[in-house]
Amino acid sequence: MSQYIWGQGETQYFYQLTPDTILDTASNHNFEVTGRCLTLNSMENRVYEVEIYNADSFPSLTNSSIIAKFYRPGRWSKEQILEEHRFLLELEEAEVPVIAPLLIDGDTLFYSKEHQLFYTFFPKKGGRAPDELNEEGLQILGRMLARLHNVGSLSKAPSRITISPESFGRQNLNFLLSQKVIPSHIESSYQRLVEEICLLIEPLFQNISIQRIHGDCHIGNIISRDQEGMFFIDFDDMLMGPAIQDIWLVTPGTDSHSLQDRAILLEAYQEMRSFNYQELKLVEPLRTLRFIHFSAWIAKRWQDPAFKVAFAHFEDHQYWDVQLNDLRRQKLLIENSLSESLY
Repeated sequence: MSQYIWGQGETQYFYQLTPDTILDTASNHNFEVTGRCLTLNSMENRVYEVEIYNADSFPSLTNSSIIAKFYRPGRWSKEQILEEHRFLLELEEAEVPVIAPLLIDGDTLFYSKEHQLFYTFFPKKGGRAPDELNEEGLQILGRMLARLHNVGSLSKAPSRITISPESFGRQNLNFLLSQKVIPSHIESSYQRLVEEICLLIEPLFQNISIQRIHGDCHIGNIISRDQEGMFFIDFDDMLMGPAIQDIWLVTPGTDSHSLQDRAILLEAYQEMRSFNYQELKLVEPLRTLRFIHFSAWIAKRWQDPAFKVAFAHFEDHQYWDVQLNDLRRQKLLIENSLSESLY
């Protein structure tokens, strides 16, 4: 398994996952399928809603459908996926609002030898993106995140990637350089800038507590269910990292209104868990690392036809010019922040 974030570039695709294959796979686990199978939106994996007749046979199901998820091969190892599942089951047991995989005869993860794919099943739980978060919503979300992190701190996920300048910065840079995807006229400038940023921010990650976190906790990975409130979803990118990684993604803005939202969320967070305010210095470094690994993610998936459609601009010089300018701006922000901290 590659140590690059997001796994190897040489992944197989999912052309053999026909509706009949999906239905047969579900039937093999005693789900009585009706024949209705819908493809759900997912860039990274392949996810399907499957209607069944015998939902009453499974206590965790509240409606007549299940969600079948097939993991992209080459991305996560079996142990990495199981660490995601264990975290979800622990969160569910602690009554943190998440959607955990179904336990079937004591297992959550299965492997299709025919298609060489890991897969799992989830209960279907509908929801919608939460409305714009008001003060009450931010307070609720702050307490939810604190509870999530309380559970996350109870044990480690040693097979999962730890977010750092090395994993999200240098390793992704090395991949981009090896694939020759950066236009030649800016390649050396991009390389030098990323290396300078990683060297600059590395000391900021020292003496920071690392634990299991969601890892990709933006507002798109939170749903609102009418009578049950908000739920965290999609732990596919679960990481070992600092708590602030989840917090800044929920409140990503840099204007005064966004900073006030973050302050409200953190005040509520501390009702359930203490927060080390020294971690706030990592917000811009983490944002910068996200820029780098997003480009590497596209590069690793570039042979997947879906990515060529979704990110058609990736091969344009303009894309990389924007990336270079964004990284320059981020470096300046970090340098200014470091200078201010000296006074």
